[in-house]
Amino acid sequence: MPTPVNLGATYLGQERCRFLVWAPFADKVAVHLVSPDDRLVPLTPAGRGYHQAVVDGVAPGSLYFYRLHAELERPDPASRHQPQDVHGPSRVVDPAFPWEDQCWFGLPLKDFIIYELHVGTFTPDGTFDAVIPHLAELKELGITAVEIMPVAQFPGSRNWGYDGVYPYAVQQSYGGPQGLKRLVNACHRQGLAAILDVVYNHLGPEGNYLRDFGPYFTSRCQTPWGEAINFDGPASDEVRRFFIENALHWVTDYHFDALRLDAVDRITDQSAQPFLAKLARAVHTRAEDLNRRIYLMAESDLNDSRFIRSREQSGFELDVHWNDDFHHALHRLLTGETDGYYQDYGDVAHLAKAYTDGFIYTGEYSGYREHCRGSASRDICPTRFLVFDQNHDQVGNRLYGERLSALVSFEGLKLAAAATLLSPNIPLLFMGEEYGETAPFQYFVSHWDQDLIEAVRHGRKAEFAGFVWEGEPPDPQGEETFKRSRLNRQLRQEGKHRVLYEFYRELIRLRRQHPVLSRLSKENLAAVSFKPDKILLLRRGAGPDQVCVLFNFSSTAVTKALPVPRGSWRKLLDSGEARWYGAGSTVPPTIFSEGELSLTLPPAAVILFETTPSSSS
Repeated sequence: MPTPVNLGATYLGQERCRFLVWAPFADKVAVHLVSPDDRLVPLTPAGRGYHQAVVDGVAPGSLYFYRLHAELERPDPASRHQPQDVHGPSRVVDPAFPWEDQCWFGLPLKDFIIYELHVGTFTPDGTFDAVIPHLAELKELGITAVEIMPVAQFPGSRNWGYDGVYPYAVQQSYGGPQGLKRLVNACHRQGLAAILDVVYNHLGPEGNYLRDFGPYFTSRCQTPWGEAINFDGPASDEVRRFFIENALHWVTDYHFDALRLDAVDRITDQSAQPFLAKLARAVHTRAEDLNRRIYLMAESDLNDSRFIRSREQSGFELDVHWNDDFHHALHRLLTGETDGYYQDYGDVAHLAKAYTDGFIYTGEYSGYREHCRGSASRDICPTRFLVFDQNHDQVGNRLYGERLSALVSFEGLKLAAAATLLSPNIPLLFMGEEYGETAPFQYFVSHWDQDLIEAVRHGRKAEFAGFVWEGEPPDPQGEETFKRSRLNRQLRQEGKHRVLYEFYRELIRLRRQHPVLSRLSKENLAAVSFKPDKILLLRRGAGPDQVCVLFNFSSTAVTKALPVPRGSWRKLLDSGEARWYGAGSTVPPTIFSEGELSLTLPPAAVILFETTPSSSS
């Protein structure tokens, strides 16, 4: 089987390097080697707009530009490293790395408990290497997968990562290619899967030179970030190749176990063979070749189940769908916020439907969007849905970047954790939530272009038009905005923060070890809601192997007759107990139900029961 020819600069050994670039807009293309020597090497046209050459005397570390039209110099669109930022030369990278994960084959989806982190604010150093010492404590918590926010090279040193302009290059300020490989290798050494957030719906504005090479973008449709990427127009086959090869690059050269696909609803594609379906096929085929489990996780606002349905069901065959509905319903119950998209939620029945169906809006009318939204999802396995009570978007896209810890009580934080971790779906935690981090996560950039900086400031203000938040958003360009967003991990050792951490750890232990909670299935799953009282009863399992989870989202104690199956029940977890800094439990450790049970639930409480061996149903 012939070795595939990859885009960009591929080091072949013995100081030989192959350069391949798609540049149909240029009649002449050369590689300008600027370091360690200065020379110009013409590339040979290779059909369909490609230009290539194998060049001698090029070692790893060599710096280069592509020269277009004999005058315009640009970095490589498929650059592996930009050591001098987005406007500087690209660097030839040796892909060799002393991997230690030869016996790592990945995890089944049912075992994923994901921890999302931003490399720049997770530690004071803000590097890949600085994350590594904390992996053991994440494993101790019960985390099984680490999701890294985008690392594609962006301008400057501060950014969420969604302004990346070199999809193949690893952010220099984080530690570059070798640093990222060390982090993934360390994850696998700890038994943790590694997930990378990638952005295929747009590129950032500063340093984005793809328009000089070819028709990567189309004016036929717009995104919030400008012209859409050309996935279905003339020459789109080569654009698709660029992004599909990028995904294969991350899972092959960097050993990632999954890719989180940012905002796939912003990908415009009317073709008969959609880009996302071809991407899924390519990644799954590569997974088979590598003998590893590799997944694609889609973020979308459309509630379109086709993203995760099979080809036979006219689906795209992505593996997992982020479920914003779950978050919005839970957030509304916890905070009472009604502005923006939260106006579409509020009934405890919404959260009940999220447990049983996945999506809440499955064709119903959305008042916020003013149209019907979503498609049916009840028949889809719960491991296809990813749920969370916080993530980078839902925290960082608030005016001041407040975490849930700034919006609800300590009891509310425990309630949110239980609602997420006791679900039959894949749970995601946002860095710091496990101990109630108080630092905000605000939006920050470090652009060089002054006009762009002002545009970002104005745009940030405009984003909050649909909300009633008052005040001015923190300056995205300001270094203090970035510094405020760093974690204070010392909090984990203190008072309620320590107790909350232990509460999270106990929830994760129960989820992973309990025979019912660890079985992620919609079979024998029921969610019963009581609207006036804001009570939700979640039942999982059947016969002698059942659990019941009681949630009280009310701010007052509620006495309610609940349809608990007949039998003896033993309490496994009660957020009101003193060990969890609760006000004291009102529910006995064991109870017997005749099919209906009257209990007094404390405000903002969660109680978990399991059937006892003596139960009969």
